[in-house]
Amino acid sequence: MIDPNSRVARAGTRGADRMRRSWKRLRLSAIPILQCSLAAALAWFLAKDVVGHALPFFAPTAAVVSIGTAFGARLRRSLELVVGVAVGIGVGDLFISQVGTGVWQIALVVAIAMSLAVFLDGGAIIGIQASGSAVLVATLMPPDTGAGLSRMVDALIGGLVGVVVVAALPLHPVRRAREQAAAILGVMAKSLTEGAHGLLEQDPAKVHTALTAVRATQTQLDSLRKSLEGGREVSRISPLYWNSRGRLDRLRAAADPLDNAVRNIRVLLRRSLTLVRDDEILNPGLIEEMEQLATAVDVVRRMVLADPGQQPDRAEAARVLRSAAKQARPELVAGAGLSAHVVFAQIRSTLVDLLQVCGVQRVSALALLPPTVPNPYVTPTN
Repeated sequence: MIDPNSRVARAGTRGADRMRRSWKRLRLSAIPILQCSLAAALAWFLAKDVVGHALPFFAPTAAVVSIGTAFGARLRRSLELVVGVAVGIGVGDLFISQVGTGVWQIALVVAIAMSLAVFLDGGAIIGIQASGSAVLVATLMPPDTGAGLSRMVDALIGGLVGVVVVAALPLHPVRRAREQAAAILGVMAKSLTEGAHGLLEQDPAKVHTALTAVRATQTQLDSLRKSLEGGREVSRISPLYWNSRGRLDRLRAAADPLDNAVRNIRVLLRRSLTLVRDDEILNPGLIEEMEQLATAVDVVRRMVLADPGQQPDRAEAARVLRSAAKQARPELVAGAGLSAHVVFAQIRSTLVDLLQVCGVQRVSALALLPPTVPNPYVTPTN
């Protein structure tokens, strides 16, 4: 029997985890791969058999690049690609036909093509496509009469085919973004729970583990924003998903508050680590409030994943957050040190951010928190 703590067992576990992540990536990329395959074949067919070009290399290339395997702004990529190819072919045909092919000629053509492309547009693709097309023209596909125009037409065909395929076989504009947002919220909830346990047990290792997990969500946040941008594009060009625009707009409105909530939790856990290491006095009620926040985050996570009409809905999630907000009273840090006050402030800030994720206006969310200073216009009673 293999010891689970042995080096062989740990290596096997890491290998299994790596395999699961690989299959997950492949599953998420299945539709983009299908889109690229069909678009390349269709672009080649149209350029060769319909338009009549003998070797329409740029048509399937343009189709694949305009779609890509990344879920982002494809319309802009298609435009950048077509412009980049046109610039590269034009510069290559013009200069190579005059000065010939050689080491310094290729360097000159690439420099001029990229400079002109960057001057026309600062996009990332346009400069690469311009230089790549210029190199192809200068080396593998030397310029000849009429070839420049046909290559530009091929690039245009490929770009348009890419857009049409995305519209006909789109990724769901909401599902991927919804799953990514829920995954981020899941990390937040788990880290808050782990951090609360670390505070209760005075265990800095648990708090540090929680902090590391939340810090690692930045890549997920970046992917979420790309998915939201790509979803917005799909909801515009695909009639199949025109009715998803409302849900997508709500998710887009929640992206910034969610990002802010993650940042606040990072500060909360970083200060919790300091609190434990400094052995600062802590009110147990503050730990309970942190656990209640973790519970509320998980409710928001389930809300994000739920389909319209399912529980918990936005109103239910907001109700749970309001309940947690009522408990975030300044008495929890009365007589406490600086770190406890920072943790308390970050809990309140995170509650405001999550209420905004649920659609509550920031001013209304702030009003739900108990005041931290006495109201000068209220006369205290004995």
